[in-house]
Amino acid sequence: MDFGAPVSIGGFEERVIATIDGLTLYARDYPPLEPVTGLPVICLHGLTRNSRDFEVIAPRIAALGRRVIAADMRGRGKSANDPDPAHYVPAVYAQDVLKLMDTLEIPKAVFIGTSMGGLITMVLAALAPDRIAASVLNDVGPKLSAEGVSRIATYVGRSQPVASWAEAAQGVRAIMGGAFPERLDDEAFWLASARRTFRERDDGKLEADYDPHIALAFADFDPDAPPPDLTPLFAALSAKPMLSVRGGISDILDESGVAHMRALNPALEVATIDNVGHAPTLDEPEAWDAVLDFLAKVD
Repeated sequence: MDFGAPVSIGGFEERVIATIDGLTLYARDYPPLEPVTGLPVICLHGLTRNSRDFEVIAPRIAALGRRVIAADMRGRGKSANDPDPAHYVPAVYAQDVLKLMDTLEIPKAVFIGTSMGGLITMVLAALAPDRIAASVLNDVGPKLSAEGVSRIATYVGRSQPVASWAEAAQGVRAIMGGAFPERLDDEAFWLASARRTFRERDDGKLEADYDPHIALAFADFDPDAPPPDLTPLFAALSAKPMLSVRGGISDILDESGVAHMRALNPALEVATIDNVGHAPTLDEPEAWDAVLDFLAKVD
């Protein structure tokens, strides 16, 4: 396979690159609308998600004159599963992102990281601070709520195959309904969410679009122990321009978590999305306006 060679499809080019340990990593590459107005934007998804989470905002950002890369982390979407589940950790994902940037000849970028994607961005800042110009951390910070981490541990890796997209949408709503109380009756919203997070198997059934072995990251999870404090990683990132997007009813990033971030980075910009939990989709009007304003101020 010609790694890095683009395949055009639906407004973006499909890229497949080799990681440093020989796995294939997939990414959507949205070309900027000319003239180019700033550095590329790299979008990193959450734990059980993939690049399709950014299918609404990625073309919007590209229309502003910025190249946008939305990657599937290993074990998700069109990227390869890792035969060693011990590699499903942010430090390895960060190395994959650096390899992706090198292959696509992107020296520096603005990062948008949702949940796990924000953790990967923090690790990147510690490993290679010069590669990050600015960041948007979506409902994540160096101090996470134990309540939310415990909730995620109850469902990751436990999804069962279903027979229809309607059933998949019901399953997504059962897990995420508490985060979007105003969308509970919005069938189109839940169907779109299902299509972003499920894939069709050869037998016609639908399954979650990730390797269930990513759940091994929670193998030693202790619900009574506080989540690890990632402040040392955040410190490197806090020297850069940063926007924190927080769901107003998030069980992952609470108000004290944002206050901690602001203490470390007094210039931190904050957008709180009312009546949304973990994590905002970023196409909510308040979230998108905040991202738009932030990008207008960074190179």
